[in-house]
Amino acid sequence: MVKKVLKWTGIVLLVIIIALAATPFLFKGKIKELVLKTINEKVDANVAFEDVSLSLFRSFPKANVTIEKLSIVNKAPFAGDTLVYMEEIDLDMSVKELFKGEGEPMNIEYIGTKNGIVNILFNKDGVGNFDIAIKDEKEQPADNKESKPFALNMQKYKVENLRFRYFDERSKINMVIDSLNHEGKGNMAANKLDLDTKTTAKLSLSMDKANYMNNVALSLDAVLGLDLDKSIYTFKNNKALINQLPLEFDGSFAMVEQGQQIDITFKTPTSSFKNFLGLVPEAYSGNLATVKTDGDFTINGKVNGLNGDNSIPKFNIAIASNNASFKYPDLPKSVQNIVIDTKIINETGVLNDTYVNLDKLSFRIDQDVFDASASIKNIVENPLVDARLKGIINLANVSKAYPVKVDIPLSGILRADASTKFDMKSVENSQYEKIQNNGSMSLSGFTYKGDLPKPVKINEAAVQFNPSRITLSKFDAVTGGSDINVSGTLDNFYGFVFRDQTLKGNFNMSSNKLVVADFMALEAANTAAKKAEGAQKTETPKQVAATDAVKIPAFLDCTITAKAGTVVYDNLFLKDVSGKMIIKDETVTIQNLQSSIFGGKIGVSGDVSTKGTTPKFNVDLALNNVDITQSFNQLDMLKSIAPIVGVITGKMNTTIKVGGNLDAKEMTPDLKSLSGDLLGQLLNTTVNPQNSKMLTALTSNVKFLDLSKVDLNKKIGLTFENGNVVIKPIDLKYQDIPIKIQGSHGFDQNMNYTVAFEVPAKYLGTDVNKLITQAKGDPSKIIVPVNASITGNFKSPKVSTDLSKAATNLTNQLVQQQKDKYINEATDKGKDALNKLLGGGKTTSTDTTKTTTTKTNAETQKQVEEKAKEGAGKLINGLFKKDKKE
Repeated sequence: MVKKVLKWTGIVLLVIIIALAATPFLFKGKIKELVLKTINEKVDANVAFEDVSLSLFRSFPKANVTIEKLSIVNKAPFAGDTLVYMEEIDLDMSVKELFKGEGEPMNIEYIGTKNGIVNILFNKDGVGNFDIAIKDEKEQPADNKESKPFALNMQKYKVENLRFRYFDERSKINMVIDSLNHEGKGNMAANKLDLDTKTTAKLSLSMDKANYMNNVALSLDAVLGLDLDKSIYTFKNNKALINQLPLEFDGSFAMVEQGQQIDITFKTPTSSFKNFLGLVPEAYSGNLATVKTDGDFTINGKVNGLNGDNSIPKFNIAIASNNASFKYPDLPKSVQNIVIDTKIINETGVLNDTYVNLDKLSFRIDQDVFDASASIKNIVENPLVDARLKGIINLANVSKAYPVKVDIPLSGILRADASTKFDMKSVENSQYEKIQNNGSMSLSGFTYKGDLPKPVKINEAAVQFNPSRITLSKFDAVTGGSDINVSGTLDNFYGFVFRDQTLKGNFNMSSNKLVVADFMALEAANTAAKKAEGAQKTETPKQVAATDAVKIPAFLDCTITAKAGTVVYDNLFLKDVSGKMIIKDETVTIQNLQSSIFGGKIGVSGDVSTKGTTPKFNVDLALNNVDITQSFNQLDMLKSIAPIVGVITGKMNTTIKVGGNLDAKEMTPDLKSLSGDLLGQLLNTTVNPQNSKMLTALTSNVKFLDLSKVDLNKKIGLTFENGNVVIKPIDLKYQDIPIKIQGSHGFDQNMNYTVAFEVPAKYLGTDVNKLITQAKGDPSKIIVPVNASITGNFKSPKVSTDLSKAATNLTNQLVQQQKDKYINEATDKGKDALNKLLGGGKTTSTDTTKTTTTKTNAETQKQVEEKAKEGAGKLINGLFKKDKKE
């Protein structure tokens, strides 16, 4: 009996499981159709989702409907803007809801979303992008009730990781609530209920490029009283945290036809000064539980009025502290005499009438007192700013009184006594005469680490403020092996700070020694050092991302006139450097840069631009009396253009005009993109052919040539483009042998050159000269042209000569000289023989003489050719190929 019961129980369970697994396939089409109907009937926007699925296991015993990757994209006037995107939407309902007939709404008991985005936008005309409901052309009759595919009967809901953005183009208010997690529970089927909610988020708020909050941590646990009939929402039990600052809310807000009617008050539940430290993010404020505080800190606020199209609620927010202090138990010093008196007020309901008064901010550390005050008015139309700073801060005491996290201990003395008063329109229009600046600020003995490889010690920096500009009267600093002194002016500091305008300035810089690596980011500096040591790997404590490209700041528009005794860049040491650098429009322009280097002088003019995707440069270089070996060994670009390191020694004068692309991270030239030309004059040069495989191969094929005696003190012209270097024809001379060189090579070191020699007979050896003498010819009139072709690459050259053409040329010249001589002699002897044969003294007919002469010439020419050819080929071969013994 027991076995039968167990058997039938197992069968029933199996049937139930199969039914639960099969049900989603039966109802999926119905659910998908209901979702599409809900969207299409009510929404005038581009809506898409990836899939709709149904499960009876996921929320058992409830049925679960999941909508995946739902997106709602606006049409005009916000065409293309995403209103809503939800990676996942979960709906839970009773299983019996699946069996309802057509026209009966399905009651949803739970809604949850994950990884969503909501963008609420208002354009300049005040139109919102959320108004996407389909407008009926004609009002429907009262009794014409449309069927509702879904109805809400929720008991709870949940939002996970939502990003909400609100932007109003008119007021330039931009609010972002990120990492929003929110959940609520209550009987939402009732018209009046208490909704128990929990919320965490991070808030950022800016208005017209002024940032007021940045990723401020928020949390709120609240019971909200909801009157859905009257659309009134009331704060009941609640506890809020702004970072670690506790706040309590009271009051309500209601949805009315004109907007939202708000009546809310809030305050800190206690007056302890720990409330102020709670405003600071926990990562920077340490453990507040152990901090000893005296005095009070309170925030009280009231917001009342209508938030509508043309008005905001009135509000009055007061932040106050009087004679407070705090001390961390593990730090030696405390902060005393803290006074804060700040008010944020709007008394009219007009946004532009909002004003902020920081009437007093004061504190003391040891004997150093610092005071500040400021006010901002007319915040929308034309903000008016009035601020004052006065006091001294010993920065070393800051980290002794507050848990500041820094790589190296703070040090230095900050002094300030300055005031400023300006309006934003004057800043925007660069009307500096309307800006009232007065006073000075200075910093001495300060050390800064940042992303630089070595700390920067600022010995002294001093700034003076006046109505027209800010003057940097002194900036004296050292870092690594570098020292730097800067002075100059900033002409648009406020436009840069408040309006993202270009920062304009003029500076003079001087340095005894400037090591460029001291100012490079850590990754670049360590990579350069490791490369110099021949290391293969680079490890740094903090690296710039590998994908980061070097960019010249777009906000800079300044001129720097510089002088330096020594500038060290990589393996280059430049002496007595002077010049001007203009930074503007993401371009650095160098004017008349002069320096001593390579035993001579170098001049540089040109520009580097990072404005496009690929950085570009155009530079004119003038090298005067520089050492060839040093310059070609240390400048990679010259080494690629003409690989002559160790081959040619001496001095040269050179002008180079070159442009091309730069590597976006290393800022080194892309050789394949180079275009330009080089014109050089070699001075007092010598050739070391044994250091060049190409020259060694050439001299082994040209027996008579001694390249160490070739006169190279000539002007040389090169052009380069598309990765190739083309040498314009160069006329040289080896003793009295003219030589012409021309051709090209690539930056890949492959080459194609020709060398043409005009070789006088005296260099052809004793055998050739003996042959010419026997023929009673003139050796000084015989010149043999010889051409050598050089291909392959500089490491593995291939040299060939045109021996057959040279032999033919020499043969023809010998034949011609001997032929002319023999023909003349044969003609004279023929005449004598004929005269004797005919009786002497008698002349023969012209025809007979011609016939005899022609026959003699033919015989003589044949003999001459055979005699000449007999030795010419051997001699030519001997001329261009050394004996095996040699």
